[in-house]
Amino acid sequence: MPSLLVILTAATRWTQKDGSQRPTGFWSEEFVEPHKAFIAAGVELTVVTPGGRPAVVDELSLTAQANNGDEAKAAELRAYLDGVRDLLAHPGRLEDVDPRAFDGVFIPGGHGPMQDLAVNEDVARVLETLLPDDSKVVASLCHGQAAFLSAGGPDGQWLFKGRRITSFTDEEETQTGLAANAPWLLGSRLTAAGADFVPGPAWSSHVIVDGNLVTGQNPASAAEAAQAVLKELSARAAA
Repeated sequence: MPSLLVILTAATRWTQKDGSQRPTGFWSEEFVEPHKAFIAAGVELTVVTPGGRPAVVDELSLTAQANNGDEAKAAELRAYLDGVRDLLAHPGRLEDVDPRAFDGVFIPGGHGPMQDLAVNEDVARVLETLLPDDSKVVASLCHGQAAFLSAGGPDGQWLFKGRRITSFTDEEETQTGLAANAPWLLGSRLTAAGADFVPGPAWSSHVIVDGNLVTGQNPASAAEAAQAVLKELSARAAA
């Protein structure tokens, strides 16, 4: 049975360019869809946050507005999160994790990772252990790729330099109305750091697989990204 470490943000506020604090957290669909797929496939999951603090959902992600007007989908997401309430309220401590014990890591998005995971030394430790090992899988969704910015390689270079990556794009951030007051934009930051950034059409499912690295662009990519992760885990288990 493969095992995955799931790293969730513990941030509940995102500091804006003007100093204001915008409520945030993890994005519901980016946790729910992969979590369902992984559980159904028999993957052993360990959910952690920085400090073991509760993982809080971004309430905006549970509105019909954020789900293409689909009230039923929003209700289903909320019901699923209610079913794993204890897991989210009492995650493990990221600081205590031995990444070598896992077959891979998965990092959902939401704007929360831009606040805490982008500058977290223990996220860096996990990524620096797993990414260079092709027998492991590193995967992330949307703004979860902000966590990649924390990681350096043994040569002092950014660990993900030259890797093909997608994430929530500057175009999508602009269309949400949040780009103007954002302290930085993820797509631009990944590109500037040296990623081979590969955007897809705004709001469409878009997943990039580059060796043992799987990245999804946005919430619509959640299900496809989860299936890509399962495929990569299966391939490595069979090798």
